[in-house]
Amino acid sequence: MGDIPLVFTVILVYLSQMQGSSAVTPVFVQKGDDVMLNLTEADVPENRAVYWNFNNSDKEFLVRWLPPKEPEVSPGYTGRIEFTVKKYCVKLKNLQETDSKVYTARVIGAVGVETKAEYYLTVQDPVSPVKLTVDSVSSSSDSCNLTVTCSTQDSHISSTFTCDNKTCSQEGGERSEVTTSAASLRVYLVNDSITCNHSNQVSWTNNVTKIWDLCPRRDDPNAHSVNVAVSVSITFLFLIIIAAASFCYLLWRRKQQAESTLDAVYAVPEMEAVAQPLDPTSDSSSPPSIYSLLEPHTGPTTSTDATDIVYSTI
Repeated sequence: MGDIPLVFTVILVYLSQMQGSSAVTPVFVQKGDDVMLNLTEADVPENRAVYWNFNNSDKEFLVRWLPPKEPEVSPGYTGRIEFTVKKYCVKLKNLQETDSKVYTARVIGAVGVETKAEYYLTVQDPVSPVKLTVDSVSSSSDSCNLTVTCSTQDSHISSTFTCDNKTCSQEGGERSEVTTSAASLRVYLVNDSITCNHSNQVSWTNNVTKIWDLCPRRDDPNAHSVNVAVSVSITFLFLIIIAAASFCYLLWRRKQQAESTLDAVYAVPEMEAVAQPLDPTSDSSSPPSIYSLLEPHTGPTTSTDATDIVYSTI
């Protein structure tokens, strides 16, 4: 193990099985990305040796802290490791598929070697595009059947769908399988869409097709009859409303006219005859008749009909 002091080498070999309990944390990273391997500084006692190993090997390490020396990076990871002197987190950059390993942080304490953190790192390529192909479509008066194929570069699955005028169903339910690249290939129905999905833990791609574009809906005779009945009912109701409004308006107009006539009867203006002057140029043989309205006599009654109105011609 290079220039590791003999005492530490003996301890690592002898006590490699005396590890503290630590759950393995799965980590998935896309090829070419970076990953941070975390270790809490509080988990490391002062002046203790710390190793970041992989594949549970005491000889293969990323970084090691051996106080009072400066941290040391494995020659195979020069330029691909970032860390700080006082903190024991390690960033591994530009990951490749060969970096898919178990990475372990170990601290050499007074009672042996303790595992403080452990990561199962998996590096994956992005998934390839997926294609949804319609293999066949068959229709009848009341249903439509179609078969589709969901495929990638190295895998494919097929599924059959049945639709009526309202709903669709997938024969056997959702179809899925694991591809040769350890990704998941699925074809399933969501509402009125067929989805072909290709995914892994770091990426995904899909292809979606509207099922009614492949199986057009047919007119439902019953639905058409219902629509006609609704239209007729609405029209009839509208006509009734118009007739009722017209009748009410007619009654209101008649009432207004009757009130106007009654007001005219009781509103006769007082009339007073005005004496007109004689026109000297007029024909004297036909003098104008001037009528004067006389008030009832208010003096002593000397006539048997004193209350009669007397018209006199002047």
